[in-house]
Amino acid sequence: MRYDVEERVETLWAAATAGDEYAAAEAALAALDAGMPMETLLLDVVATVQSRVGQEWAANRITVAQEHTATAVNERVLATLAHQPSARGNPEPGRGRITVACVHGEWHAFPARLVAEVLRLRGWRVDYLGAQVPTPQLVAHLHRTNPDAAALSCSLAPRLPTAHAAITSCQAAGTPVLAGGAAFGPDGRYARLLGADAWAPDARAAADRLASGPLPRRPASAQSDDGPPPLAGREYATLTNSAPVLVKDAVDELARRVPDMASAYAEQRLGHPAEDVAYIVDFLRAALYVDDPELFSSFVGWMAEMLTARGIPARVLLRVLEVLDEHLPGSPRALTTLARARAAATGA
Repeated sequence: MRYDVEERVETLWAAATAGDEYAAAEAALAALDAGMPMETLLLDVVATVQSRVGQEWAANRITVAQEHTATAVNERVLATLAHQPSARGNPEPGRGRITVACVHGEWHAFPARLVAEVLRLRGWRVDYLGAQVPTPQLVAHLHRTNPDAAALSCSLAPRLPTAHAAITSCQAAGTPVLAGGAAFGPDGRYARLLGADAWAPDARAAADRLASGPLPRRPASAQSDDGPPPLAGREYATLTNSAPVLVKDAVDELARRVPDMASAYAEQRLGHPAEDVAYIVDFLRAALYVDDPELFSSFVGWMAEMLTARGIPARVLLRVLEVLDEHLPGSPRALTTLARARAAATGA
């Protein structure tokens, strides 16, 4: 049975983008009353609408304010559904306990909350810790509760080093880790690289994986008290330490080379170019950390499309990459990564 999923998506989309949380909640509750299963409503309707919010913002078809408004409405809908009797569920014997949290610095909590609610529906006892949980506090919680697994969410690639530390720390506390979120790559490649015990692309897959059997617990002898092993080495550390100065120098140089850049940003209400330069440097650091130029190239291609949709010419992004190239003469891996990204930006 299809439960009119597409129709429900359009109804919720209209309410969310209008900022009408009451109409949105009524639409979601009406879907339940019509017989739509709670898990279907959460994952095929609410999650679909939230994904569409991000896509429409990137394409410049909705404003930042509209994106924030729609997200806030969807969060209210999710909270409303979580308090319905059909969402409470009853912990099933043998299901166990799961901790769900976003790694420190990760504010995108919506995907993690979806995972928590689906796991509750499936009979798990869930501790949902929310956005940007400091790793020491996460580990302290694991020691107090001894869950069967920690489900860690990370949406932005610049948080991968923090995710690595969180994964290793959870495992050192004897808790296996299920990783999820866009930052880990579309195929989970970075989850495997950082040592996660399992990876899932979405909430339904996460629940299915946990239902298929317990994640393996690593013996204490396999853990280290020295933190996660380094991945990127000197270039990552150097770029991390020099990032603030690099961003400032790059912005100053861009102001000379592209004098109309600041006015273009102001016209499009995009804030200051320094924000985007800092964001680009953060993604370059992440690519160095996991030693994968494709991570940076994919981001630059996306950013080129996003800026072009806002009337910012592609040459601005190319100039940013050229300036960064000139400021990193002693970093061969960074230079290779930047060269590939320039080709991606030119193609976009």
